[in-house]
This record gives sequence, structure tokens and C-alpha cells, in this order.
Amino acid sequence: MKNVERITLAINSTVKEALAIIDSGAMQIALVVDSEKKLIGTITDGDIRRGLLNGLTLSDSIEPIIFRTPTTCSVTDSKEDIIKLATEKKVYRIPIIDLDGILIGLDEVGKLSKPIEYSNKVVLMVGGLGTRLRPLTDNKPKPLLEVGNKPILETIINNFAKHGFKNIILCVNYKSEMIQDYFGDGSTFGVNISYTHEEKRMGTAGALSLMKKDLREPFFVMNGDLLTNINFEHMLDYHLKDQSIATMGVREYDFQVPYGVVTVKNASIAKIEEKPVHKFFVSGGIYLLGNEVLSEIPDDTFYDMPTLFNKLIADEKKVISFPIREYWLDIGRLSDYEQANNEYHGIFK
Repeated sequence: MKNVERITLAINSTVKEALAIIDSGAMQIALVVDSEKKLIGTITDGDIRRGLLNGLTLSDSIEPIIFRTPTTCSVTDSKEDIIKLATEKKVYRIPIIDLDGILIGLDEVGKLSKPIEYSNKVVLMVGGLGTRLRPLTDNKPKPLLEVGNKPILETIINNFAKHGFKNIILCVNYKSEMIQDYFGDGSTFGVNISYTHEEKRMGTAGALSLMKKDLREPFFVMNGDLLTNINFEHMLDYHLKDQSIATMGVREYDFQVPYGVVTVKNASIAKIEEKPVHKFFVSGGIYLLGNEVLSEIPDDTFYDMPTLFNKLIADEKKVISFPIREYWLDIGRLSDYEQANNEYHGIFK
């Protein structure tokens, strides 16, 4: 049973403080207690991301996102009882309380403090021409451009492997032989790599039609030019708990209008807003898809990911968003490439 002092919060704590606890170690949970140390509830990464989608900020109170009916066990319960309950409830960590409801500790079921290896496939789209990064990509494909003294694609693969996702499919085209020569079968990097050759431009979703037989369970799709330290285990857990057919990683994007914005009604000025900031969620180029979506993708045809998601939405399938709060950078331009190199060692220690 783990000591829980480092992962407890008061009810008036902020979202930022909860994130610091969840991200600080292997527990991936925060326990909320009152002044008498009685357990109020729990907070997980998924609870926070759902709160962010609903407009919560890092400085807001955690109170609206506390899960107040967690599965708990008593200090009098045997190890066998705890394991049985955890199996029934499909939970990995169970708070332990005494007869007065005071938090005593946290039991980890099984070997959850050790890395889990998942069978889910990871499809990385690495066949682009990298036109906007010329001349750097004249003689080398973009995924092999070095950031932090190693290829962008190597960092991506290492991040997936760190979270237990080691079955990688690289969808290649431009200078594919250079990528294959560098990564081989993946054994040098502790992963299993196979290759799908995209003979013509098919779009992110269209290329999946080339590997339908290899995708039997929920799988990741990610662009090969993204630098991020996202927790992929959290994303899979989020996708499965919401029983989604398709999950899109989204990033908050804002821009400020450099002028006073005038609202006009029938030639009359109704309102003037000085230099307003507009906020949107944009696609982060990271997706988790159930293999059911493959039947929606036509063969041998260009089909992009927005078209697939719009089709699923029109068919009233469950499609959800996963807010990316971690570091994320799309290396599409030379300025992005320079930024990535400047920030790399501060993010990927």
C-alpha cells in the first residue's frame, strides 16, 4: 500500500496543482480529502481533460471535476478481496480507508507501477514531401531531420515505446529507402516496425485502407512531423472509457484581432470590443480509431481525416476530442524546426 501524502489535495486546490500530482509519477491519480483527511473523491487525467473541454482553466478549483463515488476498500479487506473488487470494477488503483472514511493509503493492483506493453498498433504517416522545409528536405525526408541530435521520427517512436506501444507501422513514400535503412525492423529501438508503401497521395485516412488486415483493435494514427510528449496511455484510457469509435487529439489555438471589432445591427453600432482574443480547438494530428471505422474508408482513393470524422459524425457515431495539454509542436516550417531544436532538451530530458 502506497503512502498517499504526496498525491492528496484539499478541495480548494487548483487544476494546476492536480496536474502536478498526476504528472509527477506512476500513480496517475490525485486523491481529494477534507480537513479531517476523509476521502472526498479522486481526480484522474481524463477528469481534467474533460474539464478543460468544458472551459475549465488551470487556475480554477478542482471541485467541479472531482469523482465523488470512487471504488474504495477498507483496511480490514484482504488482499484477495481487493484484487477481486478491482477486477470486477476494472480499476487499477484503489484508495484504502478506515472505518471512519479517513484515507489510509492507495493499493496498486497487479504490477501497474511497471510499464505495460500494449498490443495496439501505431500508424505513423511519414511519406510527405516536406515541401515547406526545403532545402532541408531536398536530400532527406522530413522525419529524418534531426531535432535534439536525433531524427524527429526517432523521438516519436521512443515516446510511444516509453508508454508501452511497440507495434509500429510506418506509412512511407518520399525517400522511403532512407527511412527503412535507418529504422530497419525496429529491434535496435526496442520496437517492432513494419512498412506500408503509399504509391500515390491518399490522405491520412485513405492510406489506412492499405493496412486494414493489420488493424484489429483500436489503433493510433499520428503525423510524422509532430514533436510532443503526450501520454499515450492516457489517450487510450480516455478513448476506451468513453466508448468512442474515433478520438481526435485537439489543441487550443487562439489569436488576437489587432483592431477594435465593431458589431453592427441595421447600420447602428451595437458594441465595440477592443482587440478581442478568439479561441478555438484545432486538430493536433493525433488520432485513436476503432477498427470499425476502416469499413468507412474507400479503397484506392484519396480520403483525408476530416472527411472521415465528418462521415462518422453524420452517421451519429460517437466521436470525441482529447485535449492535448502537453508540449506539442507541428514542425511544418523552417521557423518551427528552429523552435523545436531550441526547446527540445528542455522538454525531452
